Amino acid sequence: MMGCIASGTSVAGFFSRACMINLSFWSHPGALARHGCDESQNEDVTVTDEKNLISLFEESRPHLCAVAYRMLGSRSEADDAVQETWLRLSRAETSEVENLRGWLTTVVARVCLDMLRSRKARAEDGDVVPEEAATSNAEDEAVLADSVSIALLVVLETLEPVERLAFVLHDLFGVSFDEIAPIVGRSEVAARQLASRARRRVRGAPERDEAELARQHDIVKALLGALRAGDVEAVVAVLDPNVVVHGGGAGGRAREIRSVRNLARSAIGFARTAHAFDTAEPALVDGTVGAIYAPGGRLSRALRLTFGEGVITRIDVIDDEDGLKTLEIATLG
Repeated sequence: MMGCIASGTSVAGFFSRACMINLSFWSHPGALARHGCDESQNEDVTVTDEKNLISLFEESRPHLCAVAYRMLGSRSEADDAVQETWLRLSRAETSEVENLRGWLTTVVARVCLDMLRSRKARAEDGDVVPEEAATSNAEDEAVLADSVSIALLVVLETLEPVERLAFVLHDLFGVSFDEIAPIVGRSEVAARQLASRARRRVRGAPERDEAELARQHDIVKALLGALRAGDVEAVVAVLDPNVVVHGGGAGGRAREIRSVRNLARSAIGFARTAHAFDTAEPALVDGTVGAIYAPGGRLSRALRLTFGEGVITRIDVIDDEDGLKTLEIATLG
């Protein structure tokens, strides 16, 4: 099946493999009964029905990928969820379904909810949840950053599975609460409350100086752009001459760098060798504008920034697991 990012494989290709595992839908007795008893005619009609179903699913595939990726924050898991949705479609009796896209959205949402609950259970049991970052690359991450805010994915990871589902389906895809309610097993009112709680987490503190926030946002974007471009002077331009940087050093001890030009050169060198800022983006970090690096939606580094007189006066680099867990991340915009 075509993946949610990669191209080159069609649903038809996946279907040919799916047939090898004897999907029950294609041999459903009811299907033969509807088309009479002539064997050759049945074969022609069945093939036509199969092609129609594949075509309908292919039309909905980009939408399903988008829902699954925002639900799961992982390309590979989104692919798995969409593939499972196809399998469930191929086994189902859908002749009475009037809105196939809506039916598929419900199915992929249920699949994703099961996957989120399983992931949460594994984490609570102490099992290591596989990180997608190890197999991701900068080009793929840039594509994903264009389609959905990485900061949003980081915040969504902090939500309960049912909160995430309610928020994603309603706020991002316009699914009504009366449709969401049976998926999460709650009343319509409870589904609204789930989305509302999630929305508060996503947006962060409700009262903010939007003008100052915009100025700080521009400074952070300029910093990240300069680091990617390797422009020492542009990095220096957004930093206070006496900027202080705190970060985890060897053995977990704090370190400080007080020379702005040396800091700029050091940061650019690190960015080039570790690709640490390839897909970094501005976000609210503990209520103030900062930056996060979260390949595959998994937070691995955060910059908590302090501003003064239009420049950055302090940078706190958080890249240890315990420190990252304490941060409150919210989206900008």
